[in-house]
Amino acid sequence: MIRTVATKPFPDQKPGTSGLRKKVPVFQQPGYLENFIQSIFDSLEGFAGKALVVGGDGRYFNREAIQIVAKIAAANGFGRIVIGKGGIMSTPAVSALIRHLGAFGGIILSASHNPGGPDGDFGVKYNISAGGPAPESITEAIFARTKQIEAYKISDAPDFDIDRLGSVEIENATIEIVDPVTQYLELMKTLFDFAAIRALFASGFTMRFDALHAVTGPYAHAIFENELGAAAGSVVNGTPLPDFGGHHPDPNPTYAKDLYDLMLSAAAPDFGAASDGDGDRNMILGRGIYVTPSDSLAILAANARVAPGYANGLAGVARSMPTSAASDRVTEKLGIRHYETPTGWKFFGNLLDAGLATFCGEESFGTGSNHIREKDGIWAVLLWLSILANRRIPAIDVVRDHWRTYGRNYYTRHDYDEIDLKAAGGLMEALGEAITTLPGKSFGALKVEAADDFEYHDPVDGSIADHQGIRVMFEGGSRIVYRLSGTGTVGATLRLYIERYEPPTGDLEEDTQATLADLIALSRELAGIEARTGRKAPSVIT
Repeated sequence: MIRTVATKPFPDQKPGTSGLRKKVPVFQQPGYLENFIQSIFDSLEGFAGKALVVGGDGRYFNREAIQIVAKIAAANGFGRIVIGKGGIMSTPAVSALIRHLGAFGGIILSASHNPGGPDGDFGVKYNISAGGPAPESITEAIFARTKQIEAYKISDAPDFDIDRLGSVEIENATIEIVDPVTQYLELMKTLFDFAAIRALFASGFTMRFDALHAVTGPYAHAIFENELGAAAGSVVNGTPLPDFGGHHPDPNPTYAKDLYDLMLSAAAPDFGAASDGDGDRNMILGRGIYVTPSDSLAILAANARVAPGYANGLAGVARSMPTSAASDRVTEKLGIRHYETPTGWKFFGNLLDAGLATFCGEESFGTGSNHIREKDGIWAVLLWLSILANRRIPAIDVVRDHWRTYGRNYYTRHDYDEIDLKAAGGLMEALGEAITTLPGKSFGALKVEAADDFEYHDPVDGSIADHQGIRVMFEGGSRIVYRLSGTGTVGATLRLYIERYEPPTGDLEEDTQATLADLIALSRELAGIEARTGRKAPSVIT
């Protein structure tokens, strides 16, 4: 039976960059998740009898949330609800399955790279029929509805078994429990030469993939070890856990430090990689080298033709504004389009749908292609393995060869987490006021060429996204970017992005932080970070 439950709005349900993210106890409040899910469906039209894909990264509260989402979806008229076994399905796999089934959309239960556990983070994101995150027009409608909601509809059917493959009927909907890996694996086989990668591993090539006890463990075991022949044990921390083993499931040198240290040691395997909570991010390392996400995007674009799925070349490459300009140099040489968008994968969707871009990437460890409408950690690793299988040289030589061809964009990101919201707002406001006076000023050897508050004009639909980050650009190609992140759940996260270009004939093997020391110091001075926030140093450096 379908029940209509009276409710009252919660004041804090505005979706951020990647859906609604809050602490687990917030979502556990009676009616909180129910209100938000009902508000999603109230903001949509035409889904009666159609399919909805639901998956999560296995974090704490995921299993309970799956039941609630499915029962509300059934009560609201969806005809088919497809769920990953155990409630597990990576964000890329959800996107792939939406597209494969021609589903109306999908619900992803994840807070991505944020910590899990009873006091950790939880999140809900709606994806549209193209497989990508809902555009701002939809998320704004959802938020408006959360402020007016008076009731939600939910089936009172008993909980169903999410750990057994098969189907059950709830109301007029069929609930299907599917293997979360199967369809995604078949898609990867259409893009990559698995036989060539198998031959690489058969030659003695070694790899370490750290799944960080997050969603990609089952995918990594099935693909790297079972399908491609990587030695047993190549995948570590491969069992998804509600608290991610007590660790932060963010694949960067700070939170995947065990892998990072191993790859820079004498005991390193040939190749290393990690992915995050929901499987859409990746960190790439070779023996003796950490590959920045910006460099990784550029290298993947430059070598894309080694994979059958991209043998005809790329239509274009899109990157988020804070991502380094390394990929721009590749697109210029290849004579293809390049695009600079705001941060947030949703801004790539129109470019991909219109066939204007094939690869997309963000400095926040996300890369992907037009095979889906999300970034994809496993996909990035497979393309790197394809390059190594084709070129048969160490990863460090692939990177050095790229620098010798295109030059090197020395690049770093400094994060100041959980700072006071008011202080963060004041800092950005002051920077915004300074952009008109900065051009022409010199700071030692650094002369400001231009400064602005980045504004994006979508070439497909003409929409405008403004106030996307303060850019300070210097003569010679160096720059500093400031922006507030929308992925945290407490306070504000201030991100600083610092970049300097070194041409192919320059010094390409220097330490990044040392090379950028003058820009780093200036970035803190211009923003008055310590005076405004009390922070003397960033929380995380990548």
